[in-house]
Amino acid sequence: MSTSLTWHEAASRINQFYRLTKPRVVSLIVFTAVIGMFMAVPGVVPFDTLFFGTVGIALVAGAAAALNCLVEQKLDAVMARTKGRPLPLGKVSVPETLFFLLIVGGLGLFILHYWINELTMWLTLGTFVGYAIIYTVILKPLTPQNIVIGGASGAMPPVLGWTAVTGEIASDALLLFLIIFAWTPPHFWALALYRKNEYASIGMPMLPVTHGDQYTRLHVLLYTVILCVVTTLPYITQMSGLIYLASSIILNGIFMYYAIEIYRNYSDKLAKEAFRFSILYLALLFVALLVDHYFFF
Repeated sequence: MSTSLTWHEAASRINQFYRLTKPRVVSLIVFTAVIGMFMAVPGVVPFDTLFFGTVGIALVAGAAAALNCLVEQKLDAVMARTKGRPLPLGKVSVPETLFFLLIVGGLGLFILHYWINELTMWLTLGTFVGYAIIYTVILKPLTPQNIVIGGASGAMPPVLGWTAVTGEIASDALLLFLIIFAWTPPHFWALALYRKNEYASIGMPMLPVTHGDQYTRLHVLLYTVILCVVTTLPYITQMSGLIYLASSIILNGIFMYYAIEIYRNYSDKLAKEAFRFSILYLALLFVALLVDHYFFF
């Protein structure tokens, strides 16, 4: 009985550290990085590059998420969306979290340096600093444009995947970066709209808090228009073909519908639906890129 309890406790502890890495967020990061790898070559990505590149990027992304949880633990304890995280609940301590993220992040950077290439390692480290330090510590509590500026870090994964395979940054990789960069504001501001009161309660200067709902709803619409334009660029530059174009038109039509409805007939329910769809939108858009890439290979 005691052995069984010990194993149960160990599994529970491991799960708490796993939750520090924000696995749902990291899964989307890793997914777009992997798509970047496949888009970088006309054929199949070498297995060792795919494996070690994916593991290295995932570990550093998880460490950045853990540092974000560490920095924002007091704020997380107040918000309904985040109060169930391990640190606010006291499931893990501050020293344990710090040790965990240093080990995980360090291991990820070592893997990228030893098995991939130095460029990818340095870009991944820069992305870590951009998200965990510049965005979380500096921009987030300072300016309502935090998500726009800080979105550069969140847009880096496909570039990291690309450089993991080729060892260089290409213009096509920057197009993938630009797509996620344009997607981030309408994606996050949809969330901020229906979580406005929570952000206001902790003094976080999110756009709906500082400039009001109407202003934010307009910006969701405007950035969605920008996103629709940006997502045509892979076809215009001949990076992708008709499969991607048709898919992007359909996905953009649905996203634009949500943006227009949020602007004209806002409700929290609609904003929640738009936020959830935006995640599916990005995943399907990158799947379309991949399918199109190999269809014409």
